[in-house]
Formats: sequence, structure tokens, C-alpha cells
Amino acid sequence: FDMDGLLVDSEPLWFEVEHSVMARLGGEWTEDDQQALVGGSLHRSVGYLLSRASRPATHDEVADWLIGGMAGLLAEREVAVMPGAIDLLAEVRAAGIPQVLVTSSERVIMDAVLASLARHHVTFTGTVCGADIVRPKPHPEPYQRAAALIGADARRCVALEDSPNGVESALAAGCVTVAVPGVATVEPRPGLTVVKSLADIDLALLDTLVARDPRLGVLLDEGAA
Repeated sequence: FDMDGLLVDSEPLWFEVEHSVMARLGGEWTEDDQQALVGGSLHRSVGYLLSRASRPATHDEVADWLIGGMAGLLAEREVAVMPGAIDLLAEVRAAGIPQVLVTSSERVIMDAVLASLARHHVTFTGTVCGADIVRPKPHPEPYQRAAALIGADARRCVALEDSPNGVESALAAGCVTVAVPGVATVEPRPGLTVVKSLADIDLALLDTLVARDPRLGVLLDEGAA
């Protein structure tokens, strides 16, 4: 499971923080700018902000402003959980299926969101955040690492994402991928299932998507060998 924009409605908070940081840098921030950063890494976000700046700042300063601003908002406000998220997570957990949180956010942000989700009795088998990987989304490394954490072949895993970067990462890792687009538009493509909401997903649908995956026969043959 991705985090920002998929499980929790944190994108409005990111927009608020990015707008504030951009103001400190002497520039304007629009919804198009926010959309360009959805699903991206901290390094990429800082570089983008600096490219739009009219006042000097270091990479580390801007990174600290982003992380500190977001952590502050999460401490002040309980982030809203997306429709259907709690029910789907509970159904997967009840079935005994491992579930991993895979986010580009830094650990302090992830931990704040996890604390909020814990109030809904949500737990994960493992987590992957920005500090855990070298090559962020859209590279496949985040989902490859997530699969490795639970000892699984990524091709036997289902990934749920909301952004083009996240979708690209999951598909490149070989995951059966479901997109629930939010702020950013996700274009349909072969091998990708697009739905409007997590409320439209249940375990039966995920089982069906895996069973219909044309690679399944090959995977079963590999397992038998």
C-alpha cells in the first residue's frame, strides 16, 4: 500500500506546506506544481522547489522546511483516512496476508501517519520509506524491497497506488497493480486496473486480478520446478 493520497488524504497538507516553503523562496505555488510532485521523493521535491525559487536557499534548508512543516501539521491535525481504506486493510489482515506500507515520505512523516492509523487498529507487516531505499519511485526498488521484507516474489504481490510515479514503480517491480487516482491523473495502460476509490476494492477483487494475471501460469510452473 502506498500512503499519501491512497490511504490518507495528506495531499492537501503537502500543498499547504509546499505553498509556504515556496513563499519563503519568493515564488508562486499552484495545483499544477503540486501535481508534478505527487508520488515523488524528497530529493526531487526539493530540487523542483529550488528550480522555481527567486531567493537563495540550500538543499538541506528546503528539505528541513518541508519535513518540519509537514510533521508540524500532522502533529496539530489528524489526517483524514481515505474512504474504504480501513475496511480493506482489515479484510487483508483478517485473511492473514502480509501488508507493507510503501511510501516516498521520510520516516518522521510515515511514523506520524502510522500513529494516526493505529487509532483505527491498522498495523503493517513491514514498512518502506524514503530513507530505506537508494532509488525512489518510479524506480522499482521500493516495491522490490517491500516484497523482500515479506519473503515474496514481487510478481505475486498486489500494489495499490494513486500516482503515476507509484504506478510506474509497482509495474516495473512486476506487481499486480491497482491505481486509485487522486490529485494526479493516472492514464490507463495494459496490466493496470484503475478504480475510483478503495471502497470499490475488496479481497475477492484482488484475488480475481491475481488469478487473471497472464504470468500466473509461468509462476506456477516455476514453483513446481
